Amino acid sequence: MKKCKGELKRFSKMKLISIGTFALLLFFHFKGYAQDGVAGINEANQKVRSYFDAGTELMYAVGALLGLIGAVKVYQKWNAGDPDTGKVAAAWFGSCVFLVVVATVIKSFFGV
Repeated sequence: MKKCKGELKRFSKMKLISIGTFALLLFFHFKGYAQDGVAGINEANQKVRSYFDAGTELMYAVGALLGLIGAVKVYQKWNAGDPDTGKVAAAWFGSCVFLVVVATVIKSFFGV
């Protein structure tokens, strides 16, 4: 019985040492991959800023498309004699103005 307890203690010490060694090797392995990160953040910043021109042009295009669709919808309501034609026209015109203003603000805010 005593022999069994001694082997069990020795086994748990070896297990503890092997787990500690594994954890230490794992720590040093990942520490080698750790870098400053500033270069990556600056690169991401430049890439995102390069997409702003295309994004604002896309917003202007969507605004123009919504303006055309809105004009057709308002024309249909006007010809049908609906009394809420003014509300629909204001809503469509407001959405187009909102898109143009958002695109302009984004462009001026980020200094692109």
